Amino acid sequence: MHLFGEPPYVMAAHPLAVGDDGRPDWAAQRLLTRYYCAAGATGLGVAVHTTQFEVHHDRELLRRVYSEAADVVGQFGEATVLVAGIAGDAEQAAAEATIARELGYRAALLSPYGLTDRSEAGTLTRARAVAEVLPIVGFYMQESVGGSYLSPGFWEELLAIESLAGIKVAPFERYRTKDVAEQLLLSGREDVALLTGNDDAIIHDLITPYRLAGKEIRFQGGLLGQWAVGTKAAVDTSRVIWAGNGDDVPQATLALASAMVDINQAVFDPEHAFAGSIAGVNELLRQQGLLSSSRCLSDDEVLADGQAERITLIRERYPELLDEAFVAEHLDDWRRDVA
Repeated sequence: MHLFGEPPYVMAAHPLAVGDDGRPDWAAQRLLTRYYCAAGATGLGVAVHTTQFEVHHDRELLRRVYSEAADVVGQFGEATVLVAGIAGDAEQAAAEATIARELGYRAALLSPYGLTDRSEAGTLTRARAVAEVLPIVGFYMQESVGGSYLSPGFWEELLAIESLAGIKVAPFERYRTKDVAEQLLLSGREDVALLTGNDDAIIHDLITPYRLAGKEIRFQGGLLGQWAVGTKAAVDTSRVIWAGNGDDVPQATLALASAMVDINQAVFDPEHAFAGSIAGVNELLRQQGLLSSSRCLSDDEVLADGQAERITLIRERYPELLDEAFVAEHLDDWRRDVA
């Protein structure tokens, strides 16, 4: 069995709950983790971009963020795989991975944040250092939020690392997405999970086969900021798509792809180069009662003008895709569970 269990993998990128006073709201943080467990998420990415990279500036804060999720998952999400977001140069990244491993995390997602040498060689050096501590998940991050172009040769070398467990493909660009899938096919590895992080093309990624030299691979799931909201619907949808096993795609699934883009546009604020993306995720969760505030640690992470109203609109348009009834029905019980 794969490190992440049986596909499809529905991994939510866990936000950080911040109160109106600008400090972490740990009660809301536990409530949010409880929601993901109840929704059936197969994994959680913690201390990743959606969590806010600022948590990596304070080792004790980072430990608390890792620990809060681990505690709730230990009680309510026994099958939920914890993936630790890792940042910084090799020494810092390995130290963070060590903390995560001690708390029961199964893999480390390699964020480019805080990496001094952003060359492909520097990125690979850091990856090998972390791989000595935990299985790793490569990360192709879009440039607008801090990523950079990575050549097919980079992915070939990353795939040579034995403890590579997955690759999160999130360049928001089809050519670069193809590059990763192609290198995975050429590598012959069957133990590396291909995970979409393309929040604007989730359904397209999940239904698209990549074929080369008589071989075929598919995305086996995703690790997504988009799946921080509507997580139960994401689980249900992914199971239906995976069960279809690449047969003819129903028109309803293609229509769902368009609906997900509509949701993503409201939540992720692409009109302003995704500046409101983290605050947008928090705002939707705040409107549902899962968070107390849409605030972020950084004063620069704020909602765009009119973004809260657009989020309200898409909640009205797509209640079934955003778990509206599910959250409303169980919210009080979840709050009591983690009090």
